[in-house]
Amino acid sequence: MKASEFDRLFEAGEDVAGYLDKSRINRPGLEQRRITVDIPAWMVYQLDREAIRLGITRQSVIKMWIAQKIAEKTV
Repeated sequence: MKASEFDRLFEAGEDVAGYLDKSRINRPGLEQRRITVDIPAWMVYQLDREAIRLGITRQSVIKMWIAQKIAEKTV
């Protein structure tokens, strides 16, 4: 399909999702990277307590706290 035909269908409100190659979709800046951080046992204990309190995983607590701290610094 030519781009002009795709644009025409999109502008007409047609469903164009079937024409997209979803296997190549990415969100720049959101790709995952693995890191290793050594932290004391007492911190792990506190992280686990907070994770249980919030009903989320330890990893989610860590990511949430890091994101909050970064947001504070960029405001």
